[in-house]
Amino acid sequence: MPAPDPSPLWIAGGRVIDPASGRDEIADLFSLDGRLVASLPETERPRARRIDAAGLVVCPGLVDIHVHFREPGQTHKETIQSGSRAAAAGGFTTVVCMPNTAPPADNAGIIQYIKDVIDREAVVHVYPSGCITVGMKGEKLAPSGSLKRAGVVAITDDGACVQQNELMRRAVEYAAMFGLPVMDHCQDESLTHGSVMHEGLVSLRLGLKGWPSAAEDIVVSRNVILSTHTGAHIHLQHISSATAVDIIRRAKQRGVRITAEASPHHLALTDDALLDYDTNFKMNPPLRSEADRQALVEGILDGTLDCIATDHAPHTDYEKDVEFDYAPFGIVGLETALPVVLDVFHHSGKLNLPATLDLLTRKPADILGLPAGRLAEGAPADITLFDPEETWTPTPTGLHSKSANSPWLGATLRGRVRKTFVAGRLVHSPDDPTPAG
Repeated sequence: MPAPDPSPLWIAGGRVIDPASGRDEIADLFSLDGRLVASLPETERPRARRIDAAGLVVCPGLVDIHVHFREPGQTHKETIQSGSRAAAAGGFTTVVCMPNTAPPADNAGIIQYIKDVIDREAVVHVYPSGCITVGMKGEKLAPSGSLKRAGVVAITDDGACVQQNELMRRAVEYAAMFGLPVMDHCQDESLTHGSVMHEGLVSLRLGLKGWPSAAEDIVVSRNVILSTHTGAHIHLQHISSATAVDIIRRAKQRGVRITAEASPHHLALTDDALLDYDTNFKMNPPLRSEADRQALVEGILDGTLDCIATDHAPHTDYEKDVEFDYAPFGIVGLETALPVVLDVFHHSGKLNLPATLDLLTRKPADILGLPAGRLAEGAPADITLFDPEETWTPTPTGLHSKSANSPWLGATLRGRVRKTFVAGRLVHSPDDPTPAG
């Protein structure tokens, strides 16, 4: 990760939005020695890097608590370096990477390796998570205490939901002892063997095996019960089902320590997008019905779902360019998340801009207790500048990720990141393709 930039930074005349403090005004923003300051001393102003932000939104660097950077072991899909550059291009300055690497991040040694690579090559803040079970096999608990000491911010078997309820109970009990949130991909695998898309009229029409939303609902219910009985914080990943939203809403009304996220693709797309068998729309959990999509949007609006996370999951073109049944699940999402979320919530009039940005800054940071998502004086100068009205079109060669498995290739998106700063250092600008050395 780049070192803090000691030189003064002066971002002038932008619309400064900090959802955490309620700030929303046309103003200047300053940083010195990589941290935000109220103002620059007169002696520093002449040598400051001055950015004209007129017409742009200036907000905290975006936060994503659910990404896959594939290193170690799957670097043909993504690396920590390429993934972090994709994050910067999307306006994200803090991300949490999942442990389903090869080998899985189930011990302190692998975590240390990942941290060493982060220190050398990442251009944004990257935090590792660790496995719930050894090898993500769901049979034996990984050493959560040593994982916490090694530096993980959460544990999860993302992509391989723990099926044994007793094992999951012990996992959340131990995690609570160490103050670790447990993040869970909610899937009852007994209901999804061979399934490749949402079970409904579209799957019937296409002749593809359907994936019932009940597979998610059952495990969401399990986790609510476990959190109720243990007091542990369980975070539910990429919720996609209307019934799951209702279960979470009722649990929160009772004060259960459950948090949950939705992904941009589930908020914007439905299973109708699969009518052409395009594998860039194949993901886990699958795109569901319009009724499910609307329930997710309502869940965000009423606070049932706490934040938005991309589930950035890179796969190569040759892995995706096969028959639908055999293509891997997952899409890249870091570089398109902001315009998609703006379209669903801000441009549609469902939320104002500060409330929309809160879903991508303060709220995800607070779920895992990360030092991010704010423009407070003394905080790291992690800043995103974007034009909410600029239109652009993602292309395979225009993405910074090593993979281009995006459902938005060729689409016109509204809202584009113009500059991203991490600790006061410029790490992305479309006008300068390699700003962070």
